[in-house]
Amino acid sequence: MLTGIKMAFVGGDARMIEVIKYAIELDASIVLIGFDQLETPLADTVKAELAPDVFSDVDAIVLPVTGMDDTGKVESRFSSQELMLAEEHFAALQKHVLIFTGIARKRLTEVCQKKGLRLIQLMELDEIAIRNSVPSAEGAIQMAMENTDITIHGSRSVVLGYGRCGITLARMLEGIGANVSVCARKEADLARIQEMGLKAFPLHEMVKAVKDAELIFNTIPHQVLTAEVLTRVPKTCVIIDIASKPGGTDFRYAEKRGIKAILAPGLPGIVAPKTAGQILARTLCRILWEHA
Repeated sequence: MLTGIKMAFVGGDARMIEVIKYAIELDASIVLIGFDQLETPLADTVKAELAPDVFSDVDAIVLPVTGMDDTGKVESRFSSQELMLAEEHFAALQKHVLIFTGIARKRLTEVCQKKGLRLIQLMELDEIAIRNSVPSAEGAIQMAMENTDITIHGSRSVVLGYGRCGITLARMLEGIGANVSVCARKEADLARIQEMGLKAFPLHEMVKAVKDAELIFNTIPHQVLTAEVLTRVPKTCVIIDIASKPGGTDFRYAEKRGIKAILAPGLPGIVAPKTAGQILARTLCRILWEHA
C-alpha cells in the first residue's frame, strides 16, 4: 500500500492513466498537472497548476516516458498548455523525493544530480524493458503486415540486434512461420540464435543477411543500415525501425533508393497503452513502496 504517499504526475500519455489508476488503488494521494483536458475524470485525484509550491510536500514526481527535454518542456497529451519545469520547481522538492521518468536527457540528469535527488529511468530497467518488448514486437509485426503485400509466414525476415526487443521479435516471427535471420555482435548471442533454430549472422556480415530480405526489423539504436548496406538491400524490402530516435537507418538514402523504411519508436504506448501502462505501474509503485 502507498497510504500516506503523495505523488505528482506531470504530463504524459495514455500509459500514465494506468499508472495513476494503479496508484489510486494503492491509496496514494495524487496530484495531476497537465491533465486539464482529460475527458474521463479520475476519482480521488486533485488537479493543479505547475507551480513550485505544489511540489513542496510530494514524495514522488512522475514524468512521462519521454521525460523532460533540455529546455525543461514536458509533453502532455491531455493538456493544451505548455508544461515547463524550471529550477524553482526542483528547488521546492525535499531530498527524499523520487523522480520517475521513462528516459532522462542531459538537463534532467544534471538537475537531479545537483539537487541530490534520486532519478529513476524506468525504461532502463530490465523488468520493464523485457515486458515492453512484447507490445514492441507485436506492433512491429503489425506495421509490417500493414505495409507489405506478402504474409509474414514464409517471409525472409531479418532482425538486427539481439537485445531485449530483438529476442522477443525473433521468437514471434519464427512462431508465425517466417524464415528468420538475426544479426548480433556477441558470440554468445550468435550461439543462442543458432540454438533457437534461426540463421545467425555476425553484425559485420549483415550484408549477407539482408541481400535477399523481404522484411528488416531494426532494434539497434545507432545507424547500422547505412547507405553502403542499403545498396545491397532489395528495393522491394520493407524496413521497420523500432530503435529509439533517430533510429538505425539512413532514411534519406532509403527513400532515394525507393525502399520503404519506417521509424516506429515507442510502440508500446501506441499499440498497447493499457498493457504498457500497467507494466510501468507495477514497477514504479513497487519502487516507491520499498523506498517509503
